[in-house]
Amino acid sequence: MKRWMKISICICVVLVLGVAGTLFYLNRAVTTMAKQMYEPLALDDRSPLTLNIAGIDKASEDALKPFTVLLLGVDERGKDIGRSDTTMLIAVNPAKESILTFNIPRDTRTTIIGRGTEDKINHAYAFGGTSMSVRTVENFLNYPIDYYVKVNMEGLVHLIDSVGGIEVENHLPFSYEGYSFEKGTLKLDGKKALSYSRMRFDDPRGDLGRNERQREIIKALIQQSMTWKGLTKLQAFMDELGQSVKTNMQFDMMREIFLSYRPKIKEVSSIEIEGKGQKLNNIYYYIVDEPTRTSIHNKLVSFMSVAGRS
Repeated sequence: MKRWMKISICICVVLVLGVAGTLFYLNRAVTTMAKQMYEPLALDDRSPLTLNIAGIDKASEDALKPFTVLLLGVDERGKDIGRSDTTMLIAVNPAKESILTFNIPRDTRTTIIGRGTEDKINHAYAFGGTSMSVRTVENFLNYPIDYYVKVNMEGLVHLIDSVGGIEVENHLPFSYEGYSFEKGTLKLDGKKALSYSRMRFDDPRGDLGRNERQREIIKALIQQSMTWKGLTKLQAFMDELGQSVKTNMQFDMMREIFLSYRPKIKEVSSIEIEGKGQKLNNIYYYIVDEPTRTSIHNKLVSFMSVAGRS
């Protein structure tokens, strides 16, 4: 055999083994991360609505069913259990090739399921953790939640630093917690990103403006983690992700979302929940009236109904 052919074969073998080794490493690392993130909700802690959980028909790709995810951005400081500063319902319907999101303002007044009291919706997490938050949001929307994803906002500091920082487009110049955020493209490390996400009182849109900045940070983090620079720090990123994110979504479902659902999604739309600010007993609340809640429920049912779920 000619020398150049031997060299070529050796190079090919090394490349194949390298790729195989990388894939093996990634599979093991991702599986480990998924196990760290997994935190189920006990059936005893779930309302009857949640028992109607969407599944995946493995027999046919066309049978992919819609599902809902409650995203909780939890601000935990020190030993304080924290509150869910970001509460967002994400509805995924592959039949419509679309995702619909609802941001629920943190000050929204509603019944806290499990306590039987009216309070701010973000207090549900402080009173009863993830389970109470899920049950309360289900009651507020009158619609079942299949999965939750809880992100520790403090953990975002380490996640963002592990991928070398993120870039965001700031439309409102402001100063907060000792940092100045000018209008335009900003390069943020973890601590600056956390401060950027927390400000709301100087924002004309209040909580809605803060929710938008938090969504932008999470989106930028996902984009940065997919770059080559992010991939070179993959182990550090996944270690932090395993510690900062909790979900009742198992690895098989995560894989299905990536392989089967993701290619089908062409559009992501967002609906703001309209309400008005009001003080009751000298406490500020965001009041969403019953007709508005009914309208939100109907939009959600209509969006999810294509695959036969209602």
